[in-house]
Amino acid sequence: MVVSESLFYVVAAAALVLGNGLAVSGASENSKVKVWPMPASVSYGNAHLYLAGDFGLSSNHDSQILKDAFDRMLAVIKLDHVIDANFSAFDRSSLLQGLHIVVSSPNEELQYGTDESYKLMVPSPEKPGYAHLEAKTVYGALHGLQTFSQLCYFSITRRVLEVHMSPWTIIDQPRFSYRGLLIDTSRHYLPMTVIKKVIDSMSYAKLIHNLSLSRYLHTLNCGMVLIHPQSDIQRPMQLKFYAQKRGISVLAEIDVPGHALSWGVGYPSLWPSKNCQQPLDVSNEFTFKVIDGILSDFSKIFNFKFVHLGGDEVNTTCWTTTPRISKWLKRHRMNESQAYEYFVLRAQNIALSHGYEIVNWLGVGVAQRVVESGLRCIVSNQDRWYLDHLDTPWQEFYINEPLTNITNSKQQKLVIGGEVCMWGETADGSDIEQTIWPRAAAAAERLWTPFDKLAKNPREATGRLATFRCLLNQRGIAAAPLAGSGRAAPLDPVATDHFKANLGGSDTILPDLRHTRNVSGSGVGYGQGRTSTLEPLFRERESWKLSQLLAGEEGRSTARHRSGLPPAVEKKLPYLKINLAPPPTRIHHPILTTNPRIT
Repeated sequence: MVVSESLFYVVAAAALVLGNGLAVSGASENSKVKVWPMPASVSYGNAHLYLAGDFGLSSNHDSQILKDAFDRMLAVIKLDHVIDANFSAFDRSSLLQGLHIVVSSPNEELQYGTDESYKLMVPSPEKPGYAHLEAKTVYGALHGLQTFSQLCYFSITRRVLEVHMSPWTIIDQPRFSYRGLLIDTSRHYLPMTVIKKVIDSMSYAKLIHNLSLSRYLHTLNCGMVLIHPQSDIQRPMQLKFYAQKRGISVLAEIDVPGHALSWGVGYPSLWPSKNCQQPLDVSNEFTFKVIDGILSDFSKIFNFKFVHLGGDEVNTTCWTTTPRISKWLKRHRMNESQAYEYFVLRAQNIALSHGYEIVNWLGVGVAQRVVESGLRCIVSNQDRWYLDHLDTPWQEFYINEPLTNITNSKQQKLVIGGEVCMWGETADGSDIEQTIWPRAAAAAERLWTPFDKLAKNPREATGRLATFRCLLNQRGIAAAPLAGSGRAAPLDPVATDHFKANLGGSDTILPDLRHTRNVSGSGVGYGQGRTSTLEPLFRERESWKLSQLLAGEEGRSTARHRSGLPPAVEKKLPYLKINLAPPPTRIHHPILTTNPRIT
């Protein structure tokens, strides 16, 4: 089958319940709830609880995954603070002694379709003792731990960890099972430490079910194709287990027949010719032996059910201009399009022979057509969910709805989720975190939270996302400000104070002002091609004043962030467009990722 590079889940929204607290039923009523992504069902009160000095874990399930996750949770909520409160001075009824976790299933296999639901209950002060977390699987419990961690705050004055607004009851599960982040590991080297930090940050946002490593071949010893001799099978194995402990599956991509120029460095016969090196040689049997060898190695490492075979941005000119391949095409009575389809189907059959279901890229704006054909689909819009498009603000990520124009309930179920893509032409280990975050978090909520609980206007989610961005920073993740473009620099503190004093701005809406259009005489442009949804709120005078205020530092910042080839500047090549809708004789049904990068 064919799937995109990352995973996600379908959601059933549970109704909300509960006694002595406030029940939250809609996005407009969530102003006090700071959890990201917004849970399916929430109720809360107005009391304070404090975590006891020996706050601990108890569980019916002896799971090392759970124990390690609990220890990590305590570490991130303590934030290296010294917990030195005099606990004897606290009313015992206000102390939370620990967290009791009940997991129904002992099965710790992580696959697409694993149940991720959980129920979290934090008691009121009248009922001291333990908070309770119930889940069908350990991976649902991991989500519950992440939610609990966002309810905890360190009190500077009391020197203790607090839980505000108790009692809490949170019933939660994801809307889509496939909630993915693609990391392009081919174009710039990403150290393993950087990839692990990205995995950690994904778990905080519940972008947990899949991490896709695009073109993982380039850092993997696949036996037949060795790109980096220093790499061995242990590194990807370690990465897989590291991710699994955090509830994340690793989906690897072998992108064929395009994006494979480097293969010919070791095996020149994979190139059509020395002077025409892409795509892979469709006429050479050795090409398919190499693909088979790579997928054989993949199957020993990545046991997730999906593998991504790419298939996008294929310029077939080398096939028709290389005499040897041109003769092969004529002998087999194929034109370019038929040869491309032959290659894709043959690669798919190889993947099937290794027990994989397949993911391929398909064209722009085709989700509706794909599900009408009865195929599964992963949405990954180039204009809304490509993180290397620095001019796309978080608001655009948030409002991108995977089910747009898909009204048939059966067809809606074929959309298994979505994926944000961190293409690597202009990002490496030095700036990948701030390019991903916080914009990926906006997509994470779209994919996790029930539709009727989502903010109807991104402005309603601004404060909560700003809080989550600060949480990422506190946990060592270099998330950029909500303001401006991707990788935006923070506002100067003096400029911030000056703006609030003179223009009446607030911390909640100030970041969005840097999306306002550049006006005559301002000296620097901030919009980078896209204006904010908040722009109508501000007069040109205000836009001009802010631009004057920040022109110096922001001008340098903008120039730096825009260095290199902008994502929108693409080479105009005659890329082949193929309809991958399977013929009646096809024996499998791929999951299709929409919106390849070039159309």
